[in-house]
Amino acid sequence: MGPLHGVKIVEFAGIGPGPFCAMLLSDMGAQVVRIDRKGGRGATKFEVTSRGRRSIALDLKKPEAVEVALKLIAQSDALLEGFRPGVMEKLGLGPDVALKRNPKLVYGRMTGWGQTGPLSQAAGHDINYIALTGALHGIGRKGATPVPPLNLVGDFGGGALYLAFGMACALFEARGSGKGQVVDCAMTEGAASLMSMFYGFKAMGMWQDEKGVNLLDGGAHFYDTYETSDGKWVSIGSIEPQFYALLLEKASLTDPEFQSQMDRAKWPSLKEKIARVMKTKTRDQWDALMEGSDVCYAPVLSLAEAPNHAHNKARGSFVEIDGVVQPGPAPKFSRTKVEVQGPPPASGQHNDQILSEFGFSGGDIAALKSSGAI
Repeated sequence: MGPLHGVKIVEFAGIGPGPFCAMLLSDMGAQVVRIDRKGGRGATKFEVTSRGRRSIALDLKKPEAVEVALKLIAQSDALLEGFRPGVMEKLGLGPDVALKRNPKLVYGRMTGWGQTGPLSQAAGHDINYIALTGALHGIGRKGATPVPPLNLVGDFGGGALYLAFGMACALFEARGSGKGQVVDCAMTEGAASLMSMFYGFKAMGMWQDEKGVNLLDGGAHFYDTYETSDGKWVSIGSIEPQFYALLLEKASLTDPEFQSQMDRAKWPSLKEKIARVMKTKTRDQWDALMEGSDVCYAPVLSLAEAPNHAHNKARGSFVEIDGVVQPGPAPKFSRTKVEVQGPPPASGQHNDQILSEFGFSGGDIAALKSSGAI
């Protein structure tokens, strides 16, 4: 019974940010029906971002299947797709057709470059989208190559999260206006938006347009990761003076040079000194000294370790679905409970159930099977 309970969404199966966006909406309680390609393999239980919805498999090359999709759309609140611009129009399922069938429909579109612009028809991936926005340029060590931050900034942060936010905003607006609209989510623009603070810092002269030399990119000795004596790593984020003073106290950093916290010229040498100190203890020993304090400290945990950390366990941050440990729904709410609605579905697993719920008779379903549309 999450906050989106009662909202019906049609998802056209895709990869990466599209499924993740649908997962977020499902985790919040939306009823998501995914239209898979007939003959596709569907999702396995390990494809976590496909959890929590039901699947119908359609051959969208057949007009009968397109009509099925349109009937589902006509009875839904929103739609989301992640194809290149123009693909849905070629299928006969573009915004003009869909909104004619359902004037209140929120039509969510996920692309890397956006629906328009010189690059709109070009292929691309997360690394390209964040490269174009200045984000990739600022991530990495000084003098080294830029480091892709997995595909978190473009696909998931700039894409899926912004589309989910945009669709939620459009759904809210439609309740008052009675009108739907298209949500054009470009991962480039989402990634650029995530960089807002840093563009502000640059304009103020507080940020050098170079990686690895600034306050939050590993340039500062008090905001970085350090290796411990057992080959593991810890993170330090002691920015504020009181937190920095506590770091010096707990790490026994008595060198007077450490009193010049914001002297950028001293950051490289201070970092070397801290690195030597951090290597004198194991990660567990540093945990015992610093974890839970105002140092702003945390161990750098692996994917295997994170679900077992006491804090994550206490909050239920991770769940196990069908034997697969995975992050649980986020955020949490004080009154409406959010939970995973089920494991990833097989392609077409819910054909008959979905069609019956959307008003198709037994004869209709038999005819669709006979024609090969489903």
